[in-house]
Amino acid sequence: MINFEEEIERFRPSLEVEAVSDTIMKSDITDMADIMMEIMKEIREK
Repeated sequence: MINFEEEIERFRPSLEVEAVSDTIMKSDITDMADIMMEIMKEIREK
């Protein structure tokens, strides 16, 4: 049986995950919400 408390104590996040997370947070990527807001803005201006 898995001892969850023991597993949590041994858990260490992967360095690669941290590096990717930092890169994603620092980048300025247009997502679907940004695209939809731009489309709505263009429609209102017409």
